[in-house]
Amino acid sequence: MKYSVDENGYYGKFGGAYIPEMLYPNVEELKENYLSIIGSSDFKEEFDKLLRDYVGRPTPLFLAERLSQKYEAQIYLKREDLCHTGAHKVNNTIGQIILAKKLGKQKIIAETGAGQHGVATATVCALMGMECIVYMGKIDMERQRPNVERMRILGARVVPATSGSQTLKDATNEAMRHWINHPTDTHYIIGSVVGPHPYPDMVAKFQSVISEEIMNQLEAATGSPYPDYILACVGGGSNAAGAFYHFMDNEKVNLVAVEAAGHGVGSGESAATTALGKPGVLHGSKTLLMQTKDGQVVEPYSISAGLDYPGIGPIHAHLFDTGRVQFLNATDEEAMNAGIELSRQEGIIPAIESAHAFVALQKLDLTPNDTVVINLSGRGDKDLETYIQWGKY
Repeated sequence: MKYSVDENGYYGKFGGAYIPEMLYPNVEELKENYLSIIGSSDFKEEFDKLLRDYVGRPTPLFLAERLSQKYEAQIYLKREDLCHTGAHKVNNTIGQIILAKKLGKQKIIAETGAGQHGVATATVCALMGMECIVYMGKIDMERQRPNVERMRILGARVVPATSGSQTLKDATNEAMRHWINHPTDTHYIIGSVVGPHPYPDMVAKFQSVISEEIMNQLEAATGSPYPDYILACVGGGSNAAGAFYHFMDNEKVNLVAVEAAGHGVGSGESAATTALGKPGVLHGSKTLLMQTKDGQVVEPYSISAGLDYPGIGPIHAHLFDTGRVQFLNATDEEAMNAGIELSRQEGIIPAIESAHAFVALQKLDLTPNDTVVINLSGRGDKDLETYIQWGKY
């Protein structure tokens, strides 16, 4: 595939593994073993069985008739919000927990922003009887408290990150520090297509079940497996990587990623990486990230905790760099309005992260013959307090 990772862990000029010496054995162990493990028949059998019987896959592809009428296109929603735990994140944690088990690991660590990846990690650790520690920014813990309590009920220890902006970037920093200090018995389940190789490729492969199902379901519904557009929100970018995966080499499918503009791209309070970022190294890979002239990371901002990240995964940096994916952005106001619109039009309250993708409907020049698939990556239960505080409904 033209847009796949190469043998050195790069997507074009982005990717790689920029890691401290103490982490080299861990990352090398993963790199040497992940393809053979996830390609084995016993892995596939266990993974597919859990996705079906535990996660609830395949998730439906729903024709949103009222949205379709309003925006004059055929709009389908890929209902990842109906996965067990409420978001797409569990696709990846199921895969990684099986991988960790086969590598002989006894403990799991993770980072989380919106809490959905943390909940998904705590869930699979409970399922497999493994110790779980989740790092979460102190601010994110306050604004996503229901997910914090869900993790604790599931038996995870939630550790606040109190440095920097006290959000996702800082939680990732703390998780990596923990991994450096516990290199032999611990596996780090990274939640997005970020981090050192092989994580971006591994997470994308686990999430590619989304695009695989879209192709099958769309063909059954329309006679063609290929839509005209696929829309997804992007922070680190795991749901978008999963939704785009099987369509990247078909240039006739327009791939659209929507980043969080926060209070506006030029406001100084934004997380629109492709608009504001430049190449640099963050959390073990070369990618696009928001940074000062001397290379210090600029603190991101978004009303959505899961998009509040100063970079994007290297696969998305490459897709942006090559022009394969059109990157748009949505302000807090636009995203919240889109979330309320979906709630009123289709009876589905989306995660605020996912609501950003729906803003693209207003910004694209759609026609009645266009088939559009929106990856509805998560449900809005966790965001009710934010919706309430926002108050405009």
